[in-house]
Amino acid sequence: MTTALEQATEHQGRARVALRAALEAGPSHAYLFRGPRGAGKRAAARAFAAEIVARGAPDPDDARRRALLDPSPHPDLVWLAPRGAQHLVEEVRERVIRASAYRPFEGEHRVFVLEAAEAMRDESQNALLKTLEEPPPFVHLILLSSEPEGLLETIASRCQPVDFAPLPAEVVEARLAGAPEAAGAAPQEIAAAARLAAGDLERARLLLSPTGRELRAEVEACLAAVLADELASAPWGRLLDRATAAGEEAEGAAREALEEESQAGLRRTAKEIGDGAKRAGRRRRTEILDLGLELCALWLRDLGAVAAGAEEVAFDLDRLDLLRAQAANVDPAWARAGAAAVQHARRGLDLNVSEELALEALFYRLARTA
Repeated sequence: MTTALEQATEHQGRARVALRAALEAGPSHAYLFRGPRGAGKRAAARAFAAEIVARGAPDPDDARRRALLDPSPHPDLVWLAPRGAQHLVEEVRERVIRASAYRPFEGEHRVFVLEAAEAMRDESQNALLKTLEEPPPFVHLILLSSEPEGLLETIASRCQPVDFAPLPAEVVEARLAGAPEAAGAAPQEIAAAARLAAGDLERARLLLSPTGRELRAEVEACLAAVLADELASAPWGRLLDRATAAGEEAEGAAREALEEESQAGLRRTAKEIGDGAKRAGRRRRTEILDLGLELCALWLRDLGAVAAGAEEVAFDLDRLDLLRAQAANVDPAWARAGAAAVQHARRGLDLNVSEELALEALFYRLARTA
């Protein structure tokens, strides 16, 4: 196995064994890399794809080098990522399904990588099915997914799964140490972000960004209001405002990217651009709101741990003084039950209930039982 693939799977033992075996036996036609965001699926896919295109190439070292570049100029490596909330149907058809019929430009293999494969619409997945069922012998597809339940069973069952586990908190912390997002952050804040991210490096970086810091502050304000039984100002509204602002920012960025692509030659109607941008905004808003509620549950979990005299297991390491002050008047059992109630509310939001009413009910329930 090459150095690049070793590095990409350094903390992913199961994936390393599976990919080593695949290269030794000869790569299959389709793989599904599944696991949480930030676990290294993308880097592993690029390194694995580089090994495949290097097989049988006139100059394997040069083919591998070009395939490892991001973006890659290698003509036999096609990498498709969604610009908005979803892959565009025509892009999947044109760049993967139709393109897979053409023989390799240089070597003996072509590799097609689809990031966030769960973001393909059912129409795209059904169209891709025939390519998965009857691929040309030189074609290899690698699907990356953090939410494999979003894939049709007919798609997932035709791919060999390669599982990625959440990164250990100490690994996330080490990788954050030199990241631009961590510039100026105190060591305790970096450690807290690593633990709160649950093995997701991308989420840890978000928590160190202005958006993440503001979100954590709003969570703390909401739960402080619960403990003080001062909910008249509806502090949960600020969580919704943060999520809405993040969604609007994502929608604007997606619209700009889609318009640039349209001007560059990818044909898109104004409606397609608008719909794609709105989907990106909704997805981001949902993501930030869900993260806010998860941070609420984790704060309550930490509060219960500190109240029970086990502050060494707390995640919010940069907020221990505040946790200690609050824990002085908190029943650990209430904190644990509150964390469970927040997780229940997170699941309820998937049912299209009113977010405003759901959050109001949640925080008043927490206040009544505090």
